Amino acid sequence: MTNKILIALLMFAAIPFGVMAQDDEVDPTTRKEREHIKAGNALYELQRYAEAEVEYKKALEVNPNSQLGNYNLALSLIQQGGANNEEQENNPLQQATELLNSVAQNSKSADLRSKAFYNLGNLAYVSEKYDVSVELYKNSLRNNPDDDQARDNLRMAQLKLQQQQQNKGKDKNDKKDKDKDKQEDKNNEKKEDKQQQQQQQPQQQQQMSKDNMEQILQAMQNQEKATQEKVKLQQPQTVRKTGNQW
Repeated sequence: MTNKILIALLMFAAIPFGVMAQDDEVDPTTRKEREHIKAGNALYELQRYAEAEVEYKKALEVNPNSQLGNYNLALSLIQQGGANNEEQENNPLQQATELLNSVAQNSKSADLRSKAFYNLGNLAYVSEKYDVSVELYKNSLRNNPDDDQARDNLRMAQLKLQQQQQNKGKDKNDKKDKDKDKQEDKNNEKKEDKQQQQQQQPQQQQQMSKDNMEQILQAMQNQEKATQEKVKLQQPQTVRKTGNQW
């Protein structure tokens, strides 16, 4: 799924929290942090996400532990993820995920934790990690049971997870069938080879028998010839007389 589709799916969640109510008694550091967050929110609403990112980072420079600053910064990075093609280590979506995880684990605000889990669930959902997204939406609802959008997304993620598992099961069965067919083909090939060997064996034996008979006949003929010559040699020789008789 492309990053543009990812951003489209997250639009409904990408609204920064408003600045907390002003308190005349807050210290200058907190007031400065809130000013940067307010300026970032104004830029965010104008879809000037890179400039909003700068303001949120300034708020975090003032207060590194600002969970609201981390959350809003994560949202601005998500919005920039669609057009950013940087290397993986600089991927805005990866940075946003790390920030949202920090907020989900460390924020004292249940509402802020709920929204952090919710956005993490969206990121997992569009990455087709439906099992992860289901658990994240559940965590969002644990922190805010009244969030109907998180409940709807949970149902969608559960449905997608079910379909994904069914497809995996089907793929597994298809693989088993293919392996079975392959094994059957091998067995058939072995059977055919064996049948061919069995058919060739009588022919070979017949050829061997014929060759043996010819050798035996040749040997018998040679033996008979030798015997005849031996008998001939043993017969008495007739002396032919010549000249005068005495």
